[in-house]
Amino acid sequence: MGLLAWAMMGLAIWHFTIWLPDRYWGGIVGAFLGAITGAVLVGLIIHGFSVPGTHATHLLTAIEGAPGALIGIALIYAEGSRRERIAAVAEPAL
Repeated sequence: MGLLAWAMMGLAIWHFTIWLPDRYWGGIVGAFLGAITGAVLVGLIIHGFSVPGTHATHLLTAIEGAPGALIGIALIYAEGSRRERIAAVAEPAL
């Protein structure tokens, strides 16, 4: 259940990416994958690479995925911005 809570927190935070410019590596799908992956990885790290069961899952378990989702989205955004800058420099001026 903990894994589901982390993934749902990543999904919830991902919905706020519509307010940012679309510079994500892979577009909105890349932002989605970054949010889910980041939330799950950070949740696993916090719990020592074990997933809390049904009776060990609380509201705090879901909130533990929020920093990971933000980190994942930020990494995907930074990579997309970097690739966009490189493409702009490599493109010949008309």
